[in-house]
Amino acid sequence: MRVPSHSINVRLLYVSRAVGPQTTTMTTTILAQAQANNPAQGITGVLCQGQGFFFQVIEGERSRVNALYRRISADTRHQDVDILHYEEIHERRFGQWSMALVHLSVDDPMVKLHHPDFDPYSASGPQVMQQVMDLLEAGQPIRMPAA
Repeated sequence: MRVPSHSINVRLLYVSRAVGPQTTTMTTTILAQAQANNPAQGITGVLCQGQGFFFQVIEGERSRVNALYRRISADTRHQDVDILHYEEIHERRFGQWSMALVHLSVDDPMVKLHHPDFDPYSASGPQVMQQVMDLLEAGQPIRMPAA
């Protein structure tokens, strides 16, 4: 998706640790909220969850992405929220999704083979972004059904 040239658009990548178990109910709630709110704000992205942590890529107009990140940082379902990468963009990587989900299973052969000791807190932003891209290329995104 091409981004209009009259606004400054950004891509933000953050990581956080789950406060409790990462349940289907929690994930469904997060995705439903994102898919209800993000289109009106021009926000797109992907949420990766599993192994006790989340990492998420958010794209959109800078002030809207920053405002969303502030709300995410205050969300009590997770802690240790850290920005890993933040950049201005001219084109979106995840423009087709108001928010897609990638589940990171400990048993996922993609995670084991390509990133066996993956720890997003000790990895660089580009390494985590590559993890997201590898998972998406392997056909892992899960889309929520339309309401």
